[in-house]
Amino acid sequence: MRPLTIGNRSLTWGERTYVMGILNITPDSFSGDGLLAHISLNSKFDPRAAIEAAHGLLTAGADILDIGGESTRPGSLPVTADEELRRVIPVIRAINTQFPDALISIDTYKAAVADEALQAGAHLVNDVWGLRADPDLAGVVARHHAALVLMHNRSRPADFEVRERLGQAFLGPEYENLLEDVKSELLGSVAIARAAGIPDEALILDPGIGFGKTVDQNLELINCLGELRLLGYPILLGPSRKSFIGYTLDLPPDQRLEGTAAAVVVGITRGADIVRIHDVAPLMRVVRMTDALVRRK
Repeated sequence: MRPLTIGNRSLTWGERTYVMGILNITPDSFSGDGLLAHISLNSKFDPRAAIEAAHGLLTAGADILDIGGESTRPGSLPVTADEELRRVIPVIRAINTQFPDALISIDTYKAAVADEALQAGAHLVNDVWGLRADPDLAGVVARHHAALVLMHNRSRPADFEVRERLGQAFLGPEYENLLEDVKSELLGSVAIARAAGIPDEALILDPGIGFGKTVDQNLELINCLGELRLLGYPILLGPSRKSFIGYTLDLPPDQRLEGTAAAVVVGITRGADIVRIHDVAPLMRVVRMTDALVRRK
C-alpha cells in the first residue's frame, strides 16, 4: 500500500501503528467525554476547552485528532448540519491555529459539514456510514483531495438493547457470513468513492466495531482483522470503551481501559494500521510496546 500524504505528514502503512485521539464536541457521548456535557443547549461553546483537550492528546502522542459534533451511539438523537457546524468549526479553526502541524479528522457523514470542516483546516473525513448516508459526501472529499475513512455500519434502532451501566448492545443483526458480508459492503463503499474520483491511496477501511454487531461478532471481527487488511487498504480499528468490552467484562464505560488495551493489542497483531482511542496517554505505551513486538525488522 502506498503511503498516504495528508497535511505535511506522510503515513507509511506497516511501519508503525498510528493513533487517532477522540475529541467529542457533543453533550451525549456514550463514553461520557463529550465537551458539551455540562453546557446548556443555547450557550456558546468556548473552544479553549477543546484546545486544552487537543493539547493533551497531542502531547501524549496522538497522530490524528478526530473531531466530532454528533454522537453516533445507538439511540442518540441526530443533530442538524447547522448545529454540527456550530460545534466543530470553531474548534477546527482554533486547533489549526494553535497546532498547525496537527492532522485533523472530521467525524461526520454530512457533506455540508465535511465541506466546511475541510475548508477550515481538516485533512481527513471519518464517515461512519461509508458514503451511504449522504450522496454528496464523496464528491466533497474528492474536490478537496482529502483522505477518507469508510466504516462498515448496519446499525438499526430496533436491533439494540440498553442496559444501565453497560450501555447499548446489538441483539442480532443478520449476516449470512459476518466476515464476507463486512468485506463485501466495505468494497461497495470503496466503489462509491472510486466513482467520485477518490484515489485508492486516500482510502482507509474501518470494520465498524460496535455498529450493528453483537458482542460476539465484534470479538470475531477484531480477531479476524487480518482478513480485512488483505483487501489492500489500511485498516482503522475503533474499540475504545465500547459496549462489547462492557458486556464482556461487566463494566461501565469509565472502567474499560484494560479491555480497550486488550482489543488494541490484538488488533495491532492482526494488522490494524490506526487505532482510534480516548485514553491516548496510557494506551500509547501499549501501542508502542506492541509495535516493538510485532513490527520487528
